[in-house]
Parts: sequence; structure tokens; C-alpha cells
Amino acid sequence: MRELEWMGSSRDDLVDMPEDVRSEFGHGLYLAQLGMRHVNAKPYGSSIELIERDDGDTYRCIYNVKIDDDIYVLHAFQKKSTSGIAVPKHQKETIEARLKAAQRLAAEKRALRKQAL
Repeated sequence: MRELEWMGSSRDDLVDMPEDVRSEFGHGLYLAQLGMRHVNAKPYGSSIELIERDDGDTYRCIYNVKIDDDIYVLHAFQKKSTSGIAVPKHQKETIEARLKAAQRLAAEKRALRKQAL
């Protein structure tokens, strides 16, 4: 099973979400660890996006399965934008910054594995 790497505050943010949302996102991440995809998962750039609605609110979890062997959970947030379904700019910037951080972390892990050989 692939390991989860939580970037930034993504784990704490997910834990703070309503129980039903946490459960669905947790199930989606578990399926990703097994190499499968949640029925509601959709592409978000080079990553995957899970979307759940609860009590009139929309929640999103963005993760990446394409960086080496781990699954990097980039961001989990409640969408508060009034601009339709688009992800707000500051959320996009967080996702992009954490994706770059995940790529750096993966490179560090590769270097450590290489040294261990």
C-alpha cells in the first residue's frame, strides 16, 4: 500500500471537516493507496480532486499520485467562492506551492534512498 504524505496543514484541515466529508475523503485516499480511484474523483491538473457536499457547503481534497511512490495530499478546504465551481485564486496558489514542496520532498527521499545503497 502506498504511503500518504500530508503537505502543509492538509491533514489538520481534513480532520476539521464534517464527519461525513472526512469519511468520504478518507475512503477516496484509501482507494488511491490501493491504486484505485474513488467514483467521484476527477483530474485537477496533474493531481486528483475529490469533491463532497455537506449541508449546503462544498469541500475539496486535492492529492497527487504521480510523484514517485507516495500519495501527496496537497490541500483540503471548504470552498467559499461565489464564482461558481472555480477554485479561488488563493486556494490554487496554496495547491501549486504544496505541489512544488511535494516534488522537493520526493527528490530528497530519492537522494536518501540512493545514499543508503
